[in-house]
Amino acid sequence: MSGRPINDYAVLSDCRSAALVGTDGSVDWWCLPRFDSPAIFARLLDNNAGHWSIRPCGSTEVTRRYRDGALVLETTYHTRTGTMVLVDALAVGRRERGHTLGSASPGALLRQVTCTQGSMVVDVAYAPRPEFGLIHPLMSPVKGGLIAHGGTLTLMLSVPIELSIEQSTARGQVMLRAGERLDMALHAGPAWGDAPKPWSRRRIRRRLTDTTNSWRSWTALHQAYRGPWQAQVEHSGRVLQALTFAPTGAIVAAATTSLPESIGGDRNWDYRYTWVRDASFTLQALATASCDKEKGAFFGFLARAAATQLQRGVDLQVMYGIGGERDLSERPMPHLTGWRDSAPVRTGNDAWRQRQLDVYGELLDAAHQCLPRDAPLDPPVRSFLLQAVEAAASRWREPDQGIWEVRGPSRHFLHSKLMCWVALDRAIAMAPALQAADRVEGWKAIREQIRTAIEEEGWNDHVGAFSQTFGSEELDASALVLPLVGFLPGTDPRVRSTVQAIRSDLTDARGLVHRYLKDDMPTREGTFLLCTFWLAHALAISGDVTGARQVFETALAHANDVGLLGEEISSATGEALGNYPQALSHIGLINAARAIHVAEHAMQP
Repeated sequence: MSGRPINDYAVLSDCRSAALVGTDGSVDWWCLPRFDSPAIFARLLDNNAGHWSIRPCGSTEVTRRYRDGALVLETTYHTRTGTMVLVDALAVGRRERGHTLGSASPGALLRQVTCTQGSMVVDVAYAPRPEFGLIHPLMSPVKGGLIAHGGTLTLMLSVPIELSIEQSTARGQVMLRAGERLDMALHAGPAWGDAPKPWSRRRIRRRLTDTTNSWRSWTALHQAYRGPWQAQVEHSGRVLQALTFAPTGAIVAAATTSLPESIGGDRNWDYRYTWVRDASFTLQALATASCDKEKGAFFGFLARAAATQLQRGVDLQVMYGIGGERDLSERPMPHLTGWRDSAPVRTGNDAWRQRQLDVYGELLDAAHQCLPRDAPLDPPVRSFLLQAVEAAASRWREPDQGIWEVRGPSRHFLHSKLMCWVALDRAIAMAPALQAADRVEGWKAIREQIRTAIEEEGWNDHVGAFSQTFGSEELDASALVLPLVGFLPGTDPRVRSTVQAIRSDLTDARGLVHRYLKDDMPTREGTFLLCTFWLAHALAISGDVTGARQVFETALAHANDVGLLGEEISSATGEALGNYPQALSHIGLINAARAIHVAEHAMQP
């Protein structure tokens, strides 16, 4: 069973794939060559599914940090006899700068060990297990490293020490003294054809320097935000870049699959895809983080991936693969035990088949943020957006699965109706660009119909709040979005009452917010960090800046030592749950910080 705490991991990224490395120096997750590829290291989900560890022998004291402005990890180990620093990174392209980050990443994991004081014995264990542990590769030594054959990739480990090989695992130990250094790299080539060659020490060091400089160059171009929690906002911007697939501009929801939302339960989904649902909030966060080019790339990906579906008259798909793939069918992997025995482990996500009407609002809001509102749009983009708004106008009365992808019967979710309202509202604002002046009056009439339905059927006098679905008494944190998208002002008494009801009834003893309290799943999930940041955001808009700061700090306290946020927090233990690191949590942080900053500025005389 794999059970290391989720928050123990730091993420590495080359803007094509991501790796997770623990404080023990073990890389326990890496999908190669893409975020959604099969993993070559998956000990995160099963102890026998592969890892690469580098650590000092004996008991240690551990500290770690990312290098300033870069997603390059430095972990420092203090033992009784000495001190060593382990530097880890996924290499980006040579001398990439600024907006080109990830455009030519070689798919190489760089690891450098330096003894900075005294001496120590360093233990290296290398156990690649391609295809989520199904393959135990054939491994053999070559000059300057080890080569491993098995599956669709040939793996080359560049390593300057001798390792013994037994049952597809290589091990070795070496004594390092102050000033001595080991440089290692792992990269891959196709299974058929010329095998990859080992990298020299000089090449590894040069690529590590290039990677550090490239991240810092990117960071220097994305520092426009000046306000509270500036360092956390900038770091969250880097995390979003780390979760970006550079060739297409797609942003994955998280780097992992099947980390559970409840320990031992079956809420174990694959998040290595892109959700339309996340689009508008993602673009707001990218704007705050001064990621203008990234905004355009992300919207361009969504438009290309989704355009032809609306042309065929079918519902807009809720999620896509990072290359634009549409069929994301789930497949269980019964050979993996799962994190803390939380099975099944899955690849794919059948939510792609669901109907979620909110996607039209997210798409139009994204277009409203990214595209010119007065100049005519290119005909294909114009046609696509017109089809999207007309779909929202004609289908808003119909039931769906809602924002949280409920796997039960379709219902009339308030949030879905709200986002259809957003679709009409943003289309009206963009009418000149859409060349749709003749449709505006009709859109306004439908927008008003949706408003009336939400205010009359979505409001519950008994609860004193907007409810999860029309006619119900159940609360849902997605009602916090009402003021965030401009449906009602934050000062509206119904908004304030809803915010207080959610703060009172959906918040646990730690001050974190549940999405809702009841669903059709057999296990109870944790609290959602995104929803907690939504609460802080809504409080700021409603004028309670002190309360907003308190809620924000409560959520922020659950970041780990290198500033990464998971999806959920266990109410029982306070530990992270769900796939990791979670893009929506970092998006919520950025947007809430900006909202609090704006509210505080408005209060100044």
